[in-house]
Amino acid sequence: MKILFRILAVLFFIVFFGFALKNTDEVTLRFFLGYVIQGPLVLLLLGFFVGGAVLGVLAMLPMVFRSRRDVAKNKKALATIQNEAQAQLLAKSQPPQPDAISQL
Repeated sequence: MKILFRILAVLFFIVFFGFALKNTDEVTLRFFLGYVIQGPLVLLLLGFFVGGAVLGVLAMLPMVFRSRRDVAKNKKALATIQNEAQAQLLAKSQPPQPDAISQL
């Protein structure tokens, strides 16, 4: 399986490297308010891809922190329940204590 992933990674690299070699033309990207960026098409595409990936990770961070907090809270609750179950099992395994006998 590991070899299959390596083969796929090499194939993807070859395809994307060929794409980069074929798209080295200079392009002009015009933004609002008169901002202009000029550069190779591949570099602009790579920049916007990386920017989108960064924005996606930043958008996911609140959910990740929330789920980590929930996991920690659930682990603590599980430990408490397991301790209580252990204590009940220990109490059941001990023989009952005799009642106090009063001597006359």
